[in-house]
Amino acid sequence: MLTLDEILARPFVERDAFVDERLGIEAPPPDAGLPRGAVPYLPCGVEEIIAFIREAPVTRDDTFVDLGAGLGRVAMLVHLLTGARAHGIEIQEHLVRAAEERARALGLAQVTFEHANVLDAALEGNVFFLYAPFNGPTLARACERLDEVAKSRKITIGTVDVVVDWKPRRTIGRLSIY
Repeated sequence: MLTLDEILARPFVERDAFVDERLGIEAPPPDAGLPRGAVPYLPCGVEEIIAFIREAPVTRDDTFVDLGAGLGRVAMLVHLLTGARAHGIEIQEHLVRAAEERARALGLAQVTFEHANVLDAALEGNVFFLYAPFNGPTLARACERLDEVAKSRKITIGTVDVVVDWKPRRTIGRLSIY
């Protein structure tokens, strides 16, 4: 359906549009009902997703969770490139509906989306990803929740353009892996 080789064969500046076209992701609708501390929808770049998959690394044995999933680009691409089960949590219901529709149309039964505030949703996974989904007290509380999850099992966290208090295992450009 979509392979890493196909993506890397495209010029760097064309990769985001190529992936969106192959996944059937259209331009996002306007943001709606964002609570305080949420960040308007902004898709993560394909380069950062690929770097995370490689460097974390993410495998088919993982359960990947995208906190602030938007239209689902990260969750779908992680699943397609690794075979990992993927779950996206997103606060904007219209984005969740669009992501669910795309995953269903592509036959991605191992990719699910949930309309929820990350502060209330169950954090069931072992690999978590945040691409600037929220800030301030919301980010602080989400990090506290991830700290709690890490006390019960080994997890990997990847962030892009998110400043947290954790010491990264590795930093690649704008991507940090914890």
